[in-house]
Amino acid sequence: MYQHLFFDLDHTLWDFEKNAAAAIADLYTQLQLNQKGIYDFNIFLQKYLTHNTILWNQYHEGKITTADLKWKRMYHTILDFNIDEPKLAVQMSETFLDILPEKKLVFPYTFEILKYLKNKNYQLHLITNGFTVTQHRKLKASGLDQYFEQVITSENTGFVKPNKQIFDAALTLANATAANSLMLGDNVVADIKGAYQAGWHSVFINHINETKPLEATYTVNGLKELERIL
Repeated sequence: MYQHLFFDLDHTLWDFEKNAAAAIADLYTQLQLNQKGIYDFNIFLQKYLTHNTILWNQYHEGKITTADLKWKRMYHTILDFNIDEPKLAVQMSETFLDILPEKKLVFPYTFEILKYLKNKNYQLHLITNGFTVTQHRKLKASGLDQYFEQVITSENTGFVKPNKQIFDAALTLANATAANSLMLGDNVVADIKGAYQAGWHSVFINHINETKPLEATYTVNGLKELERIL
């Protein structure tokens, strides 16, 4: 039934939480943030992750731009430490985005499932709201780049998941149809509702045991479970 499989990247295949934590630790040391008033790394990390999630949700909803997301997640984090220094936030953002894509941790069974799907002659692609250059660097550093034919990003299409337009653009680029395509991702709104609104079937990859969205065609709790669907 399906010929084209469109994966999300962050939180689906590439373990954003663990990779971001490692990159934030490098950032904290490299910029000597403990000397700038950010007195506790663990608090700093948790505040960053909280603000990052909030701002990504706003980005998905079209409320902020890519540029705003990049630096404001750092700015809001340091404001929690009573540090009102936009230039420092910009420096932190640039350093973070230089470090992050070199991290390589993926979810269990990522490479195995991609090899399995390739061997079954599925055409594999990515649809991601991540930044184009950053996502390509992640793919190359982690070794995931060899598996995907098209990498569709919000930056290179001008549309953000869950907007239908990015799914339509993906079909055009992959020479696919909604009927023979399947979206696989972890985000209920961006991936699952977005695919549903575009007329696609979807797989909710539920790494953290959230409530299954009604719009999902299938739900799995780990990547290996895809073998029972595909």
